[in-house]
This record gives sequence, C-alpha cells and structure tokens, in this order.
Amino acid sequence: MRYRCIHRRRTQYPIRLMCRVLQVSPSGYYAWRSRPESQHDRDDRELTKVIRRLHAQSDGTYGSPRLSVELRSEGFRCGRARVARLMQLAGLKGCPKRRFRVTGKSGTAPAANLLAQNFSAAQTNQRWAADITFIWTGQGWLYLAVVMDLYSRRIVGWSMSRRINRHLALNALNMALGYRQPGCGLIHHSDRGAQYLSDDYQALLKQHGIICSVSGTGSCYDNAVVESFFASLKRERIKRRKYRTRDDARADIFDYIERFYNRERRHGYLGHTSPVNYEDRTLQT
Repeated sequence: MRYRCIHRRRTQYPIRLMCRVLQVSPSGYYAWRSRPESQHDRDDRELTKVIRRLHAQSDGTYGSPRLSVELRSEGFRCGRARVARLMQLAGLKGCPKRRFRVTGKSGTAPAANLLAQNFSAAQTNQRWAADITFIWTGQGWLYLAVVMDLYSRRIVGWSMSRRINRHLALNALNMALGYRQPGCGLIHHSDRGAQYLSDDYQALLKQHGIICSVSGTGSCYDNAVVESFFASLKRERIKRRKYRTRDDARADIFDYIERFYNRERRHGYLGHTSPVNYEDRTLQT
C-alpha cells in the first residue's frame, strides 16, 4: 500500500522524501516496482488506455458516468467507481454542467452544529473536522484543505491546489475516506464555506453514511481545532520559509504534515505524544 502510494505521486514529490516520510526504503520501493505486474494491474493499465481514448474523443468533456456507459457499449465490464479511480490516477477530469464559483458568502447550512465546540472523540473515525487555508508563494496563492480526526488530531486527508474550489475539498475528503475507510455514523464538521456545502461534497458524505455538521455563521471558534493546526503550520513552518514556487510549498507542507506533525510533533492534548503514537498506544490497549 505504501509503495503504491509513492508510485502514484512519484511525479509530484521526490521518491526519497516520500520513502523517508512513509518509513520505507528506496531500495524496497524500486524492488517492488520491478516485480512482475499483476493481472489486476495489467487490466487497469489496458483499461486506462481505453479511458484515455474515449476521454479524448469526447474532447475532454466526459466524466466517469458517461465514460462508464461508453465502456459498457464497447463490451467492458467495469463499475463507475473503478472508472473514476483510473481517471483520477491518469489525471483526467470531465467537464461538469455547472461551474463552481466562490462568492465569499456562506451557503444555507444543510445541518446543525452537532459538535457545539466539543472537539473530543472516544475513538478514531467518530468525529472529523475539515477546513481550508492559504499559503503565499512566488507564483501566487496555494490553497490547502485538510481533514482531521478529532480523536488523535491526526491529519487523515489533505489536498493542495492553486484554486479554491469544491475539488480541493473533495480531494482531501477522498484521501481521508480511502485511508481510514470509516463506518457509517461518522460526524463530519466544517464551516459554511461553499466548497463544503456544494452538492458534490454533500453527496459524497451521504454516500458513505457520514453525518454533516456545520459551524455557526461567522464563528471561527466552532472549528477551533483545525484553526489551531493551521496556526501551528504557519508559525512553525510557513512563516519561516519563502517559497519560490508552488511546488516548493507543496513539498514542504507534505513534509510538515506527514513526517513532522502526524508522526513526530508532540501534542499537549494527547499527553505530549504525536497523533500516530497516540493512536498506536491507545488502540493497542
């Protein structure tokens, strides 16, 4: 799983950096990459070629629903989820009917504030909190979306983009869902930002049986734990750097979240241990 994660992001981040962060050896990764390809991987590779062709034939407008229909018409038996996964890995996107625009105003909340500033959790995957912040670089703004597990304060999903839109938030949530695979009944808390109130985001929550919770209007304290994480990130890393490019910022923030914050940084709320160590220790007992 770790090698596959490194392989998928090999064009985005240095391989040695990812190996160090995920605590695997570069030689082990290269040995894994040189192993004979499995039948499943071969099928995915061949299917991706067809998806690329059909996507190009649609002038880049087809997303996973329409491409699934096209594939079935050509005799391929594959579900929409598989097509969406392969499209994401291939960097392919459809053209949605409705374009998303950030207005700076919060939308009508689809749910109440279920946390009421109570950020404790009795176990993992019981309560998550999400938010977005921004980082200045020599190429302009870079936006960061995160999903935090309130049990351990661990960042379980994150995404970075030059644009602040629903895809930024969706990518972070999809990463968290893929990594944690929570059961039904999880509470997901966010502010009233349009990214989190979009139809796509709300549909993804419902698809996984996740209960939506939103902050009160104009109340930053309703999502104070994630705001505190952003403050630590900026104080301990971002304000001590000058990023020439967005890629420089991406690599540095990746290092902060995955190597330092999640695995090494001592957290007072957790008894001065890191989120990863806290989960390992408490779940074992």
